[in-house]
Amino acid sequence: MKPWLHIVGIGEDGMDGLTPATRAVVEAAEVIVGGERHHALATGIGAERVSWPSPFNALIETLQEKRGKRVVVLASGDPLWYSVGARIGRSVDPAEIVYHPQVGAFQMAAARMGWSMADLETLTVHGRPVEQMIAYIQPDQRLLILTTGVETPTQIAAFLMARGFGQSKMTVLANMGGDDEARFDGVAESWTHEVPPFNTLAVDCIAAPNAALLPRVPGLADELFVSDGTMTKSEVRAATLAKLMPMRGALLWDIGCGCGSVAVEWMRAARYARAIGIEPRADRRAMAAANALSLGAPKLELIDGMVPDALDGLALPDAIFIGGGLSHEVFTSAWAALRPLGRLVANAVTLESETELVALHNQFGGDLVKLQISRVEPIGPLNGWKPFRPVTQLSLVKR
Repeated sequence: MKPWLHIVGIGEDGMDGLTPATRAVVEAAEVIVGGERHHALATGIGAERVSWPSPFNALIETLQEKRGKRVVVLASGDPLWYSVGARIGRSVDPAEIVYHPQVGAFQMAAARMGWSMADLETLTVHGRPVEQMIAYIQPDQRLLILTTGVETPTQIAAFLMARGFGQSKMTVLANMGGDDEARFDGVAESWTHEVPPFNTLAVDCIAAPNAALLPRVPGLADELFVSDGTMTKSEVRAATLAKLMPMRGALLWDIGCGCGSVAVEWMRAARYARAIGIEPRADRRAMAAANALSLGAPKLELIDGMVPDALDGLALPDAIFIGGGLSHEVFTSAWAALRPLGRLVANAVTLESETELVALHNQFGGDLVKLQISRVEPIGPLNGWKPFRPVTQLSLVKR
């Protein structure tokens, strides 16, 4: 099938920045689709002009209506890097599309900063919750962030200060490659700049001696979570996540999620990992929501309900954690929904739940282990071991 749709990356230098071949494609277009800013960068062409539809999800239908014409979609920079090209490519056969990448904001920002792209993290909070960048605040980490608007750098500066990274260097780069290119430098604890929208933020994370250390490897300290005391403790949580195996873009069902500690750590551990927490108590759902925001997993979805009824209509999971409400019916309903190569982990602290896990192990197999954790606590002027309740854990992979 001959391509009919061209997706062209365009920069602040407009048509002058395009290669001759790409420029010819734009000039020959019968229909040009883009935002107001994109149209302003490609003037002097007699094509039909189409603005981004509202809602934006109607874009695919808009494009399909133009099939048979020479259609060009204008996007910023690289159309396949946090841009519209990826969304279109999920709905239109790639054989019908030709992509024309331009140097994107990340490459230009890295060049302005003199940073190696291989040694930094790139992420976007444009049109997404700003809190998701919190998971990337690490000592000596360099970040390039596509921002939501003029207020975003101030929000990110506040996140840095709250975690002991107030000395972090921040640079906002706006209108890169154009006549109005601007740069704003500062540090998080004294950031006061008013910046243009559509900017790229560079952050060089610098930790104070008392900075919070929040690695993306599971096992965050218990005190970082708001809870009523009923939660999967740090050491057990780390072992649980190891068996759940977080992977890029994978979906977790956290059944009986409580304060959400497992779901939050799942989402922090892998890029774009998703989680649905199922919890019948409103107070615990509120705690889970607060933990998700404060620890950089704002997209945690929380559902009020009991299993198995609450599972109806949910996207099929890549992993399932049963941390509360274990029964044979709950387990078998979850197991039936789990995708091939999916991982299921169930933890039990009561004798009744442990008996259920032994029976399930006999029926389904998997690994059955007992986790026994003790922590040092004062005994008068001395110290001694305080044991936690043993946790029996069943873990399986669906093959």
